[in-house]
Amino acid sequence: MSTTTVDQIIARHEASGRYFDVDGVRTFALDYGQGEPVLCLHGVPTSSYLFRKMLRSLEDLGLRGIAVDMPGLGLSDRPEDFDYTFRGFARFLHRATEALGLQDGYHLVVHDIGGAIGLALAAEHPDRIQSLTILNMFIDVVNFKKPLPMRPFEMPLLGEAELMTLQHPTWYLLFKAMGVSHIEDLPKEEVYAYVDLLKRTDGGKAFLKIMRHFDHSQELQDLLRQAVDQPPYPVQAIWGAEDPALDFEHFGKMVQQAAHLPQVHQLPSKHFFPEEMGPEIARLVAGLVARTQPAT
Repeated sequence: MSTTTVDQIIARHEASGRYFDVDGVRTFALDYGQGEPVLCLHGVPTSSYLFRKMLRSLEDLGLRGIAVDMPGLGLSDRPEDFDYTFRGFARFLHRATEALGLQDGYHLVVHDIGGAIGLALAAEHPDRIQSLTILNMFIDVVNFKKPLPMRPFEMPLLGEAELMTLQHPTWYLLFKAMGVSHIEDLPKEEVYAYVDLLKRTDGGKAFLKIMRHFDHSQELQDLLRQAVDQPPYPVQAIWGAEDPALDFEHFGKMVQQAAHLPQVHQLPSKHFFPEEMGPEIARLVAGLVARTQPAT
């Protein structure tokens, strides 16, 4: 039984990162290591916390691993007037990369709605992207329907009520069902931390705004496909093959087809697989990064 509390875990997480300003938004980031920068974009209802172990693995491989808490999530500010849309986040992240000194380019890793956000970012700034690694995401935004456990959050009142029921025990059951394949290997307090980081200072109000502002437009659809259809950077996909929400047979193969990939790396885990497969993902990312480096 762990003797570390959830508050201690979050305090340790916060102490390992840093804050910086992006257009007046106090923004939190994990930023580990030196070398080629690898920017990891989280989805919902997570934050940079999802990548904390994977970033250390990237650091061990001689890379600079970075994950930014998007506004409304994790330890970043939750401004009421922020544009909580995929394109709004993409614009914010572009400015964040400049504040992080990534003007010369970076390798991009995307997950969940960080996929739609990251692909929009890549399509609009392809000259900054040195490689793209896609983790479980949906690329058909026009026809996408949220997994059943997430649909109540779309609805006024029902979403607020559902959020109130999302406590440590209920989140643990959801994380066990959808998140990872070996939850018994994780201290419960580390799993509980996701809930506290989600609700943080506003009780999750910003999260509800995100869930209610999904973009299903054909315009966004075309932009995302532009990011993977013969771009000027190499692309790979890595899939948690046991994901019950974004399964490989439908969502993974759609990404594979859109990006013209001969294969997709499949790992034995579920949706939030950076939590338990960080070293494996990091090695595959490092392999793609190596392909972009000039021969010596």
